Amino acid sequence: MHIVILVLVEVLIVIGLSRLVGLGFRSINQPLVIGEIVAGIMLGPSLFGLVAPDLAVTLFPPETFPFLNVLSQVGLIFFMFLIGLELNPKYLSGQLEVAVLTSHVSILVPFSLGTLLAVILYPLVSNASVSFTAFALFLGAAMSITAFPVLARIITENNLQGTRLGTLALTCAAVDDVTAWCLLAVAIAVARTGDFAGAIPTVIASIVYIGLMLTVGRWFLQRLAKHYLRAGRLSQLLLAGIYMAVVASALITELIGIHLIFGAFLLGAAMPKNEDLVRELAVKTEDFVLIFLLPIFFAYSGLKTQIGLLNRPELWLLCALVLGVAIAGKYIGTYVAARVSGISKREASALGWLMNTRGLTELIVLNIGLELGVISPLIFTMLVIMALVTTFMTSPLLEWTYPKKLIRLDVVEPESEAGTGIDTYAGGETSPHPFRILVPVANPSTQKGLVQLAVALAQPAVGVALNYRYPAIVNPLSLIEFEEDYAFESTPVEADRLIAQRRRQLEELINTLEPPETRSCVHPIVRISSNVARETAQIATLEQVDLILVGWHRPAFSSNRLGGRVGQMLTTAPVDVAVFVDKGKERLESLLVPYSANIHDDLALILALRLLINRETCTLQILQIVANHTREELSYELHTMMEQLPTSVRDRIEIKIIEAPEPIQAVIQASEAVDLTIAGTSRAWGIERQTLGRYTDQLAIQCRSSLLITRRYSQVTAHLASMLPEVSRQEPTIEELKL
Repeated sequence: MHIVILVLVEVLIVIGLSRLVGLGFRSINQPLVIGEIVAGIMLGPSLFGLVAPDLAVTLFPPETFPFLNVLSQVGLIFFMFLIGLELNPKYLSGQLEVAVLTSHVSILVPFSLGTLLAVILYPLVSNASVSFTAFALFLGAAMSITAFPVLARIITENNLQGTRLGTLALTCAAVDDVTAWCLLAVAIAVARTGDFAGAIPTVIASIVYIGLMLTVGRWFLQRLAKHYLRAGRLSQLLLAGIYMAVVASALITELIGIHLIFGAFLLGAAMPKNEDLVRELAVKTEDFVLIFLLPIFFAYSGLKTQIGLLNRPELWLLCALVLGVAIAGKYIGTYVAARVSGISKREASALGWLMNTRGLTELIVLNIGLELGVISPLIFTMLVIMALVTTFMTSPLLEWTYPKKLIRLDVVEPESEAGTGIDTYAGGETSPHPFRILVPVANPSTQKGLVQLAVALAQPAVGVALNYRYPAIVNPLSLIEFEEDYAFESTPVEADRLIAQRRRQLEELINTLEPPETRSCVHPIVRISSNVARETAQIATLEQVDLILVGWHRPAFSSNRLGGRVGQMLTTAPVDVAVFVDKGKERLESLLVPYSANIHDDLALILALRLLINRETCTLQILQIVANHTREELSYELHTMMEQLPTSVRDRIEIKIIEAPEPIQAVIQASEAVDLTIAGTSRAWGIERQTLGRYTDQLAIQCRSSLLITRRYSQVTAHLASMLPEVSRQEPTIEELKL
């Protein structure tokens, strides 16, 4: 097979497998990059070469390695440019003195332990052609690295960017990043020259070039930014000039004697941090680099990773020692420095786990060391395992040390989210828990009807003759989902911009709700999420939500209207759920509840009663469809609840009993005369849970009115308990409801 065709086939396999494995790791709440690194290892001798050695040699022969190396080096150059581009000075604005101390100690301790470890490893896994000094420097640098890009994305996904911990971690990681790259540059210079004395000219030349880039280079780049502001767009000519500068800067640092990646990183760091310029430049660059070039780097690294070299128990013990020193050095250094700086034990511990994130940055360092011959394939494999384990453990250990309920308390909330609790009734009585509705809003411009329904369920309309003010809160929830770990939009600064933009859209929506008096109970929540259904359920638990009211969305790859995220919420949410199928009916005056005496129909009737109590012009028809003159009685709890209703409410309820062979068709026919049908997830109405959590959706398809589908989780009394005692005080004489 022609060598070019073979390389293209390899690229096809690499991209496909890296996406597949990456998405698998995303599903278990791990960074996408971990899956892509694992995919690269799977293609190498550690798995593919072990299972099918002949096929592995056929698909990945040694003669294609130089081509993969060139592509991976180009990918690294532009990836490092993106890292420098994203290194925003804003990250250095919070708790800088604490961060400088913590980050430097978190480098010094693992670096020192790494050099001590080198004393043990050098005679066992190195050879005489490599100086001990170079080996120790590289091992120390590998132990002290923190992957700023991966850490920044973990902070964003956990919504930590607005917390003290998140701000401190970002600042520490940014300082750590700069310091670690300087240490690595020195290590490379020593490795190439053989000793410290020989490396001095390289170090001096590097300092001079850095000075030129941060003065003359930055002045020139400022002119470029002004041109961009005048033009209002990043033209192809301007983009070509920037890319040429990236490559030229990379070549200069290579000629100086450090490495290509430093020049690219330096140019990115020196770029003006104009928000629009950085965003457009990052978006134009990152897709091709992250989707095409970077997986090739992972595959090239995987082809050099040979887990089979660890073929003796003592080698696995050395690998465990490497892992233990790496984790302990970074964690202890960070924890002690943070505690000395006055940080609490829990935050210091969480910071220690965050700073243990090594990810792709570690892999870059290791490849440089292997390329220079400073580390052997055996120690390379040990350190790759260390990089994977330390990155993999960050998210679960962070959740264990600093769970989301504490993040919620620590976050600096905007005014729209702060003070959402209602502490007292109008009469001065204390409310232990307000009735709370969580409303996931994917698109604020099209889901006004959903939020309006939530407000109607929560608060009485103007003119309703109630002499109390029961506590109620509506939380429109907008989750911004990021699909890629390294996408520019998932950086903390850009995420904050997107959150602020989405919050403004929700505020505009709230200002259109009627009547205006009810807007005070509506408080939006905006979060970053990697899994919308799971995050919604978690927020519902943390906020002690009574009901999740979700809009119907057609799944992208299914014809089932109750599939996708809606189906996940119906199946997994630990609170009551209602799905609103909006048919464009603005009025909510006539309601229909088909009743078949199950817990989900009980919830449907309770929500209908809330609307009935809140709106004096609202009427309710309870439809019971029977066979052989056998009727279903209301549940005891519900019957008791309805007996407490005032006459003004009960007079607007009609209970209709009909015989019909097809209950669903009877409901569809009755829905033609009402504004809203509220039905439980019952087999009788063609809405039932199927295999694998799917729900059938016959009524959702054929219903003539808007439809609210209910699935009960909590106790039946939860939704009316705070209302009915107060309502019943208005009319002490309650006639018995005639069924």
